Amino acid sequence: MVILGLARQGVALARYLAEAGAEVTVSDLQSEDALADQLEQLEDLAIRYVLGGHPIGLLDDADLLCLSGGVPVDIPIVKEAQERAIPLSNDAQIFMDRCPAPVIGITGSAGKTTTTALVGEMCREAGLRTWVGGNIGNPLIDDLADIEQDHIVVMELSSFQLELMTTSPQIAAVLNVTPNHLDRHQTMEAYIAAKENVIAHQTASDAAVLGYDDANARALALETPAQLYFFSGGAEVEAGAFKTNGELTLRMNGRDREICKASELKLLGRHNVLNVLAASVLATLGGASLEAIREVATSFTGVEHRLELVREVGGVRWYDDSIATAPERAIAAMRSFEASIVLLAGGRDKDLPWGEFAEQVLGSARWLITFGEAGPMIAQTVDKARAGRGSASQRLEGVTEVETLEEAVEQAAERARAGDVVLLSPGGTSFDAFRDFAARGDRFQDLVSDLGSVGEQR
Repeated sequence: MVILGLARQGVALARYLAEAGAEVTVSDLQSEDALADQLEQLEDLAIRYVLGGHPIGLLDDADLLCLSGGVPVDIPIVKEAQERAIPLSNDAQIFMDRCPAPVIGITGSAGKTTTTALVGEMCREAGLRTWVGGNIGNPLIDDLADIEQDHIVVMELSSFQLELMTTSPQIAAVLNVTPNHLDRHQTMEAYIAAKENVIAHQTASDAAVLGYDDANARALALETPAQLYFFSGGAEVEAGAFKTNGELTLRMNGRDREICKASELKLLGRHNVLNVLAASVLATLGGASLEAIREVATSFTGVEHRLELVREVGGVRWYDDSIATAPERAIAAMRSFEASIVLLAGGRDKDLPWGEFAEQVLGSARWLITFGEAGPMIAQTVDKARAGRGSASQRLEGVTEVETLEEAVEQAAERARAGDVVLLSPGGTSFDAFRDFAARGDRFQDLVSDLGSVGEQR
């Protein structure tokens, strides 16, 4: 068996297959020095390594080709494997094919990590032996030997994982499908097709939970034979959960029960109301009690780097939303605040549309600070939108372009006034300067923690 990519998923899968007795070859584009930490984790196993490239000769004795999440399906070795009819797989597929417990699988362009964490906490609060992982936390294949039939698995699934998969979870959710990762999938149609795999292989005894307010997610109801449930921020659904008149309601088997008041949620923003609604349906289907669901819904404060309050200093609140790696997510973050915003946006673009983002900036941000590779493009897009609107119809006072996150924080400290929110919600990925969004968020938090009062920064 050949594994392409020795990141987190590749390491976990290599260990699992090698310990199961398979002959494993791992190939990665990076050098031995660059992969020293990963190689050390696997040094006790008989694994063959081919580093620095993916030669076609790897396929000569392969009966299975497994791709880690960051490996595209259109590279030469993968295309050649398909020509030779060598099956493709990944850690998520292999896990689900062998998992003895029911799996709740969650995907979406935004909100899947928060929803996954919520469902996990709700199931744990209900006393269920719960495993949470996948695209969030550790690859679940690491835990496969300890999972039993009466446990419950809550699994976040990305489009990168799903595009290869021919197995769907027994309980699956598509929260929303908005433009994202088009640098990888090329077209919106291909991206939707990848997301669809989370429900496409279900049976009539399975359950699909779809975002009713998102047209692309709602349309997937036609693509699964499973029992359908929806969640909505404004419309009463036949089965699922919805918000009306400030109340979150669970409707299952024709019975309505109040989850909680929207005002009782600790999470900010309409998008998080939807995440709580989705999680409530999924946790109910997984066996959690309403009491457990209510307890978590009203106490959960969020996941790291997702609208996370870092500190308040000089009357200015600093928020880390580094997870916002698409304009859509940054828009949702801006809509979560009534206060004027000093927005930090940038990173690396994923070939996504920024027009709606620019319009939201004009209405929500008092000042925009751009950084990273996409910084000039974002500033130009916002400036173009500004030129098309009169000053009376916008809140934005100015745009500052810098190169690094460090400079962006310095500028934010100079621009922010008491009552403002400084929001890191980049809209782009971190890969121009950081290993991942968490590393970017950690750096932001360190920089903010080192600030004196805002007044001292001027």
